[in-house]
Amino acid sequence: MAATTPPDPNTIVWFAGSYVRLGDANVNILTHALNYGTAVFEGIRGYYDEREANLNLFRALDHYRRWKLNCSILRLDVPKTPEELVEITAELCRRNRFKSNIYVRPLAYKASARIGVHSDNNDAFAIVAVPYGEYFAAAKGLKAGVVSWRRVDDLAIPGRAKICGAYANSVLAGDEAHANGHDEAIFLNNDGHVAEGSASNLFMIRRGQLVTPPITDNILEGITRDSVMQLARAELNLTVVERSIDRSELYIAEEIFFCGTAVEIAPATHVDHRPIGAGVPGPLTLKLRSVFAEAARGRIPAYRHWLTPTLAPEAVRA
Repeated sequence: MAATTPPDPNTIVWFAGSYVRLGDANVNILTHALNYGTAVFEGIRGYYDEREANLNLFRALDHYRRWKLNCSILRLDVPKTPEELVEITAELCRRNRFKSNIYVRPLAYKASARIGVHSDNNDAFAIVAVPYGEYFAAAKGLKAGVVSWRRVDDLAIPGRAKICGAYANSVLAGDEAHANGHDEAIFLNNDGHVAEGSASNLFMIRRGQLVTPPITDNILEGITRDSVMQLARAELNLTVVERSIDRSELYIAEEIFFCGTAVEIAPATHVDHRPIGAGVPGPLTLKLRSVFAEAARGRIPAYRHWLTPTLAPEAVRA
């Protein structure tokens, strides 16, 4: 998993409406979001292009559009347009002079400092960008396990919304998976169908088709998931099917992988101590992993529109 080294407190972040040091961006211990989980986060990757000496944000506008929609579920107001949020993030990259891959964490939260579960309209948001490498050391594949915890249900805490409080569900799943000797958890939903990993979407290859659970099976509507489906169809000519997946199908799948902003594409070679296929990362997964990496780094012209350069065009040309 990604290194847990604390970020530099001198990193410049967006907090309380201005650019400040991370070390100065603090909240009261009674903040509603801290006590009751009333916050919505987002995750955005940025990839550094050494050839152009530029840092490109991956599908940043799509992420901020999703974030704003998800915030509305908790009645959180973010008083900036998605386009303005992208520009704030680009400015963070410029001010911090990042020359590495990064991860961006926007966070909107209920900001009142008081005891009491009922929320109000005192909302705030922050954006933090930090250098970031791999979430998983996944080159040799991951060992995954189906956990006893069920994925949060849309009628309880909407999983599509990236609500902070819901991620206690993921923490419990990850702890159980690790205790059982696995690298990653696989959730089932309350209907007994496969949902996703602890913080990532799931795909499998069966009979040469790429299969993933539908958004109605309590999964996150992943932007990386969408990118993978587009790339699979256009670049690899794969048939992509969105349908419910039974637990036992995982055991007889030809290939399985997880995907997400932090995870990127991570092959799973074992599920519940059973090898998937030959027990090594599968050929289609490796092809998709390669194509995704190329597209996310601007090396496939058809997907350059997914990238937002954070340096001014004239700086890139220079």
